[in-house]
Amino acid sequence: MSQHISTTIVGVDWGTTHRRAYALTPSGACVSEYNDDQGALASKGRFPQSLQDAVTALGVTPTMVVASGMVGSALGWHEVPYVDATVPLYALAEHALNVPTQGLQTPVMLLPGYCIRNAAGVPDVMRGEETQLLGAWALGHASGWFVLPGTHSKWVQLHEGRVLQLRTYMTGELFDLLRKQGTLAAAAQADSAAWDDDAFLQGVDAAGAHALSHTLFSARARVVSKDMPAASTTSYLSGLLIGAELKDVLGAGSSGEHSLALIGSPYLAALYQKAAQHMRCHFQVLDAREVFLAAVQHIYHQSSQS
Repeated sequence: MSQHISTTIVGVDWGTTHRRAYALTPSGACVSEYNDDQGALASKGRFPQSLQDAVTALGVTPTMVVASGMVGSALGWHEVPYVDATVPLYALAEHALNVPTQGLQTPVMLLPGYCIRNAAGVPDVMRGEETQLLGAWALGHASGWFVLPGTHSKWVQLHEGRVLQLRTYMTGELFDLLRKQGTLAAAAQADSAAWDDDAFLQGVDAAGAHALSHTLFSARARVVSKDMPAASTTSYLSGLLIGAELKDVLGAGSSGEHSLALIGSPYLAALYQKAAQHMRCHFQVLDAREVFLAAVQHIYHQSSQS
């Protein structure tokens, strides 16, 4: 764009391999957005210029930039220490790192992630998802279980904007690996493979009955015993992995008493919703873009008042 629009703040969801940037007015209206493959790895050693490229592409002159995700990790621009459960979502900006100027025209704030320990003291971490959760809180979704599905699905239990529990599941990564290599790959890559709802729900049913390594093999056993066509392997595997998440968090019994929300892509939201409804519960689906914008707007107003 050649014409620069006067705006207030730019929010950047800066992951390992991809990033999305949004330009907002003080009222929270998005005036432009941009995405590319310049994640933290591709931007290493040139973060100031990489950010300036994104701002130029947005066609705005911001007074503040808020960035979250892997840009604040050890492999990013500057490492921002994790915060723990004593820090509520709405106080995240107080623990952000303000990037040294380095010739930048605009102040840049890098948000921290969370390190949450369970009752046994075992840690789990998230970096990037907390910003979407902050946006959900800003939009009035302050308590309950939230799932952010993806390569590493995050389940987060909130109470009035405070993180009570965090559990990460390598669901997307496992699904991808099992489809491409190993015992299940030949069947999962069958040319005739088409989505099979029944096989998906059979996978949801099978999840949690035994150790995951055992139930995963059941995909092959069902094929060689002629109980399931090879073309249904991918659907069954998807149901098995998603079902394992749901049952680990919510239990195998009735889960109607749980408040559940999902922040993610429409495709993954539909799969998780299908599995949840099969277990007699339901997700309230929140738009990932909308909650991120709400988080950036909240941080802007919080910063402008301090």
